[in-house]
Amino acid sequence: MRKWPLIAVPYLWLLLLFLVPFLIVIKISLSDAALSIPPYTPTLDLAAGWAGLRQFLSELDFENYAFLASDDLYWRAYLSSLQIATVSTVLTLMLGFPIAYGMACAPEEWRPTLMMLVILPFWTSLLIRVYAWMGILSTEGFLNNFLQWLGVIDAPLMILNTQNAVYIGIVYTYLPFMILPIYSALEKLDGSLIEAAEDLGCTRTKAFWLITVPLSRPGIIAGCFLVFIPALGEFVIPSLLGGSETLMIGKVLWEEFFNNRDWPVASAVAVVLLLILIIPIVLFQRNEQKQREAGK
Repeated sequence: MRKWPLIAVPYLWLLLLFLVPFLIVIKISLSDAALSIPPYTPTLDLAAGWAGLRQFLSELDFENYAFLASDDLYWRAYLSSLQIATVSTVLTLMLGFPIAYGMACAPEEWRPTLMMLVILPFWTSLLIRVYAWMGILSTEGFLNNFLQWLGVIDAPLMILNTQNAVYIGIVYTYLPFMILPIYSALEKLDGSLIEAAEDLGCTRTKAFWLITVPLSRPGIIAGCFLVFIPALGEFVIPSLLGGSETLMIGKVLWEEFFNNRDWPVASAVAVVLLLILIIPIVLFQRNEQKQREAGK
């Protein structure tokens, strides 16, 4: 029984800050838009008792979800967000793994300094960093001026307000989230395993792919989740760097809430987005549990 007070604290935290708000969002998604405060109906009247509760439940429906299925704008936004998040995660992994590997192979006295350099961008606001990229990627920005000064290009490149700018912004922003878990996994790697593989005839490259990469798999998966999940619902980066041509579900969600004032549809969009994120996480956890049980 002594464990229950300790266990109850995080579960109470999740109940108050995740489950209850999520249930409220689901309730709003089953409501109808209205010119009122709040901008949806029905609302629960606790003073009416059980009769009011029955009437409240009878007025809820799934029309907003049917509307999402019938309007291709939302599905195109979901698919575009999945594409951008997936490509950004792959690019971040391609950049983050060598950096994490280099940190893990660096002398031990240099590792705290390298770790500080990785997390240093977090000392500055995300909004300021994204605005800095706007100045770098604009037609008259630092990147174009530098390339023209080198003679690489004759005319400025159109990078800002394109999907490439979104990729650059997401990879730059979430790169530390990829580096840190991979570095944590590589730092614990036993170097004698690599030496044993080389003694048995493996080349250094083959030993890297057969031993280092598989043993760093937990860090790779954790980093991919830490990048993919926030990138899927990203709003600030596509709004500032991608312009009006970039379609992502985070922008659609913001427009439904604040421009159209259609809270029920926006809530339905948020619920579907959360389900898209939860399903692969649950499947991954079940697969990991089965592998652990098989290993025992």
